Amino acid sequence: MPDAPESVEEVKSSLAEAGYLADEPASLVSFLAERLGKPVLVEGPAGVGKTELAKAISRSTGRRLIRLQCYEGLDEAKALYEWNYRKQLLRIQAESAAHEAGGWDEARSGIFTDDFLLTRPLLEAISADEAVVLLIDEIDKTDQEFEAMLLEVLSDFQISIPELGVIEASTRPIVVLTSNNTRELTEALKRRCLYLWLDYPAVEREIEIVHLHAPELDERLARRLVEVIHMIRALDLKKPPSIAESIDWARALLLLGADDIDRSIFERTMSIIVKHRTDIDLVAERVGVKLAGAPTQAAG
Repeated sequence: MPDAPESVEEVKSSLAEAGYLADEPASLVSFLAERLGKPVLVEGPAGVGKTELAKAISRSTGRRLIRLQCYEGLDEAKALYEWNYRKQLLRIQAESAAHEAGGWDEARSGIFTDDFLLTRPLLEAISADEAVVLLIDEIDKTDQEFEAMLLEVLSDFQISIPELGVIEASTRPIVVLTSNNTRELTEALKRRCLYLWLDYPAVEREIEIVHLHAPELDERLARRLVEVIHMIRALDLKKPPSIAESIDWARALLLLGADDIDRSIFERTMSIIVKHRTDIDLVAERVGVKLAGAPTQAAG
């Protein structure tokens, strides 16, 4: 694993080598996360590169990525650990047959061990021998009870298992929590984290991102593509196009051999960047019509 970075510029450069063009705030927070050992809470609209930042940190630092994908109803058993009850029952039955005189205490001491423990992402990250990146993705989809459970992990980097005791991290993971800001997170959680707000990039930065992932795309066409994307994002949509969808669109235009984005090519490929029926109608009406006339101008 590489040594800890010495500067923000070093982190920015290593993230770029890992395929992620980070701005100054993202580079600074990534640097501080590694040097201070504090978790990072990354908030922003869906599709701006929050999850990809965690993946890029993993690639740039040489750390294994462990991901906990959050969802409504996620509980400790799926996030921390659970006991393999079927295996425990088989062990009890086998020991009972061999030692009928043995009591519960004897059986209990043999079934609450690492052999019967099913590790989930949080425990896996804490107990890992090597340094890892722990991604807790879309934390806003869980409830406040789940956040409260996380506090021990984020404060002390340890997990308490009643039957085994406290498991402490031998190497502190880099922890990245992402949120689409669909609900307000608790102050207790935020206090334990560094904070980064990620928004959609400006036109020039998004052109750089598109070129990074689709280098064969003509520069004029790349600018045209990004300007259209920004025009679409300015509309009141259920789901604005993400950066990943901008890249997908660029690659699709390359495959189709398009040398411009006129109304025809836009309508043929619109489903790559617009994913709701009502959004398609609105975009076709507002943007498709403009593409049939004057050259595109960047929105905002």
